[in-house]
Order: sequence, then structure tokens, then C-alpha cells
Amino acid sequence: MDLQGKKIVLGLSGGVACYKAAELCRALIKQGASVQVVMTDAATHFIGPVTLQALSGNTVWLDQWDPRMPNNMAHIDLTRGADAVLVAPCSADFIRKLAHGVCDDLLSTLCLARPAGVPLLVAPAMNVEMWQNPATQRNVATLREDGIRIFGPAAGEQACGETGLGRMLEPEQLLEELIASFQHKILAGKRVLITAGPTFEAIDPVRGITNLSSGKMGYAIARAAREAGAEVTLVSGPTALSTPHGVRRIDVLSAQQMHDAVMAGVEGQHVFIAVAAVADWRVANASDQKLKKQEGGAAPQLEFVQNADILASVAATTSLSGWPYCVGFAAESENLVEYGAAKRERKGIPLLVGNIGHHTFGQDENSIVLFDEHGHTVLPRADKLTLARQLVSEIGKRLEQRSLLT
Repeated sequence: MDLQGKKIVLGLSGGVACYKAAELCRALIKQGASVQVVMTDAATHFIGPVTLQALSGNTVWLDQWDPRMPNNMAHIDLTRGADAVLVAPCSADFIRKLAHGVCDDLLSTLCLARPAGVPLLVAPAMNVEMWQNPATQRNVATLREDGIRIFGPAAGEQACGETGLGRMLEPEQLLEELIASFQHKILAGKRVLITAGPTFEAIDPVRGITNLSSGKMGYAIARAAREAGAEVTLVSGPTALSTPHGVRRIDVLSAQQMHDAVMAGVEGQHVFIAVAAVADWRVANASDQKLKKQEGGAAPQLEFVQNADILASVAATTSLSGWPYCVGFAAESENLVEYGAAKRERKGIPLLVGNIGHHTFGQDENSIVLFDEHGHTVLPRADKLTLARQLVSEIGKRLEQRSLLT
């Protein structure tokens, strides 16, 4: 659980998006956090405190004069020991309060009185015209200057019937943002390009050759890199996975399409991570029409041609510019240590990640081995997001060492 032991103050200001706060509260609890809910009077017009009390398991605080607090200083005590204050939804009016230091209710006073080390995070939620209004944008700019993190907003249909920016992020997206806020930003300012998933090589319009890769590891690495502060582009073969929040995704089908997408986007990247299980061969004589089975007839004769090596193509650009830092993946069925070390040497890359393919394809857990010029290091079996974060941390350390040497 990514938020195990974390104490989160969840603030609700007035807005129809308060209904999403109930699911967010539940999600925070499921991730191991303890949640203390504070609501403005306006928020209670959209959702009842009883709902949030039932979900959080804690008293919901509404009034700065509430005598239940022993010293009658709820605005002080509620943030002492907290790991973060998240206001979701955060209305245009509440953004104004934060920008100008207004303290006219418990939540606004609590935000101003929080200790300097407690991050304040806000999820805007309002009508598109309210969000785009110059006054709101000035206030949002002030919040950013003050070090307050802004999550969203998203664009889409709004409760008022209009469409545009202003929707509060969905609970799962806010959960990812909050978890990311606690991660070390070892890749801050870096651009990372990642491939993930299988490729599909057509035999005819309805059949093709693919493999068992689910894309889970590549998607986990994309999320981990984004959590670490990177700007992430994910080139993905066909998968059933949702795009990690904040990651730009480019969908491809074949190995050639993946190669073309990578080469078109590799310029200016700091890191390239080739996680995808790319087909080594494609069908040279693919049919334009579905191949029909003939009773007693011979099977179709397929001719194969070798696909371009995406990692080798990117590594060749590295030799000219020094970037990107290349990380390869090797899925073997046996002799992982021997084959992994040899593949890193053959590819001419600084870091290669090896695993046993049939032990990882479609699974939520894995064990990986890191191969570099000093030998190999085993990362013990864990869920793929944990391994992805460990790998991203290792990449970040190597980039720091590289910077020190140049």
C-alpha cells in the first residue's frame, strides 16, 4: 500500500465534484492512509458529513469553533503530524482564499496555519468560464509561486452542461498524483521515452503473430518515471491497460510502426527504455485478404523478413550525441545471467534488465536482474510497480554519476 502510515487531511470546498471526494477518501484508506476530513459549509450542501465520517472512520470537522477539540484549536491541531493537506474539490472561491491568505472558516485557516513542511495540494473544480477567468488564473499563478501543487483540472463535460477545462480529476488520478507527490524526483526535468507491450505482425487482415507480453512492466515504468518528475512518452503495442496518469501515449501495432514512432520521437530525450517485446520477424508475404482454408489443401507458406532493431537504432544515435541513456530489456527462457550479460555487450548499452519471459508475461509480480559494466544485480521478486520504482531510482543514480563525470 503506497500510503501506508501517511496522515492525510482531506479538505472539501463547495462544488458538485464533492461526490468524487467520497470515492477519493475510500481510495486513500485502501492505500493505507489515515484520513481526516475537513469540510466548508458550502461543501455540506453537496455531500453530507456522515458519508465522509463513515468512509474515513474519523470525525468530520466543519467549524473552527468546534468545542470537541480539547484546546479549541482545530485549525492548529489537525495539521500537526499530517503528511499532506489535499483540498478536493477546490472551488474558485477557495483558490482566492488561499492566494490572499483569507482565514474565514476552519479549512482556510487550517491551510494557512499548517506547518511549513506539510505540502498543500489542491484539485480545482469549477465551470470552464470560471477557470479561464483572468482573476482565477492570477490566483492560480500565485498558488504555484507559493509552492502549492495544482492537480488538474481536466477537460470534458461539466455538470452545468458546458464543456471545457474545469472538471476535477477523477479519484484514481488524484490518488496517483498524491502518491507521486511523495516520490523522490530523481528524474526531474528529464524526458523519458519508453516502449511497452507486444507487437502484432499481420498474416492477413484478421490473423497475425504476436506474443504473451501484457505491457504491465512497461506501463509501471512509465508511471514510476512520471512519479520521479520526468516528462514521459509511452509508445505502446496493443494492450488492455489504461494509460498512466500524466503520461503521453502513442499506440502502434507492428514492430515497424513502433520503430518509426520511436525514431520520430527520440530526439531530445534523456532516457530511452526499451521494454516492449518486439517481434524479431514479420511476414513478408502477408495477404491483403483473409487466407481461406482449403479442404485437403496445403497450409499457406509464410515468408519472413527480419524487423529493424529498435534499441540498436536508438543506441546508434546515442553514439553521436551522448543522449539518450539507453536501457534495454531481455526476456529469456534460460541461462539469464549468461545471455543477459552477452546481450548488453552486443547491444552496446550501459544498462540491460533481464528476466525470465514465461515467469513475467501477464503477471503482476516479477524478479529482474540489472546488467551493467560492473556485473549484475538481482532485484528480488516484487510487484511490478515496486520494481519499476527501483529501476527508475537506479537509472536516476546513473544519470547523476554521468553528470558528475562530464
